[in-house]
Amino acid sequence: MNDHYQCIGCNSRYETSEMMYTCAECSDLLEVKYDYEKIAPVIDTKLWRSRIFSAWRYRELLPISPETRIVSLGEGGTGLHRSEHLAEDLKVNTLSVKFEGENPTGSFKDRGMTVSISKAVEVHAKMVACASTGNTSASLAAYAARAGLRCIVIVPADKIAQGKLAQAIAHGAMILEIEGNFDDALRAVIELTERNRSIALLNSVNPFRIEGQKTLAFEVCDQMNFKPPDVLIVPVGNAGNISSIWKGFDELRRLGVIDKTPRLVGIQAEGASPIASAYKLKSATIQPVKNPETIATAIRIGAPASWKKALRAIAESGGAMETASDAEILQAQKELARREGIFVEPASASSIAGLRKLLEQGSIEKDEEIVCVATGHGLKDPEVVTKIGEKPTRTKSDRESIERVLGLR
Repeated sequence: MNDHYQCIGCNSRYETSEMMYTCAECSDLLEVKYDYEKIAPVIDTKLWRSRIFSAWRYRELLPISPETRIVSLGEGGTGLHRSEHLAEDLKVNTLSVKFEGENPTGSFKDRGMTVSISKAVEVHAKMVACASTGNTSASLAAYAARAGLRCIVIVPADKIAQGKLAQAIAHGAMILEIEGNFDDALRAVIELTERNRSIALLNSVNPFRIEGQKTLAFEVCDQMNFKPPDVLIVPVGNAGNISSIWKGFDELRRLGVIDKTPRLVGIQAEGASPIASAYKLKSATIQPVKNPETIATAIRIGAPASWKKALRAIAESGGAMETASDAEILQAQKELARREGIFVEPASASSIAGLRKLLEQGSIEKDEEIVCVATGHGLKDPEVVTKIGEKPTRTKSDRESIERVLGLR
């Protein structure tokens, strides 16, 4: 294998034969690095395109042993939808939505889960565990079931969307509800896995999650004939996704597959925006939000674990961070559904809400090629729509009554 762990802080290196999450020297996060000179000769985009369009199309850039049993549900291969109606509304030339709700469990988490679960199998883990606001628990439960591993998920009590909780229940996860928020749940699961090494931690602090999630960048380039967009906008919660997407673009540039990389723009909800605040203050560190609150539950995280990677991705790509209010997010959710037929959960709509704001600020030019990432399906969190959306109109069943309601009489 041409890969190793490298600490994002002190650059210490480790072998990837074991599952590791943080540096033994300084406790900072680890990431998987490759010997790109050795890998470059085997990278062949024609070979990639001869394979099924999925996350595993790009297996040369995924750090799993060829002998390992791949645990897959057919993740990746999601649509890049040209959004002409929304582009017209926003007065931009080209807008596309990468809809990650088309993944097996309905969110982008499946990309990272297929790789990290496969690695857990490779290192003979007995159990897997995560903390979650919802989507991670749903994805981990499904992939653990596929792998035949016991699954534990820790969630904040009464703060998880029912659609996501139902998935974790259906797939047989052991669900522990704790008092507190996601940050408390993450601390608890980290302590659990540190004391019990037979349990693999599968939150985004796991470097193999990031490796799977970077395939979104590969797919966007693939779908655009390896001519990447000018700007890619993504919702940000725990910040693993924006970090992984940048890693994917950067690797393709290093390998000569693409000759430029897009600016990455991260969008956080106003009530949970420590990274956006740090970016605007030009601070090298974040100030965690103690009690994050937003209707966009998937990004309701006050102390994102991968904040350092996210700020680095923004700086290296020449990108930016912005916030969106709950009202702006809900309006964007409605516009995307009614103008493009794409139903996303509120957190996903933050990329569209942020785009509107950035266009008004002049931070994005109207003639640029723009891609917005929609991270999860709307059925993940249907309560928001049924609670605040228009209620069904009741009428009698006869034709005259129906025509009267429709204004046809």
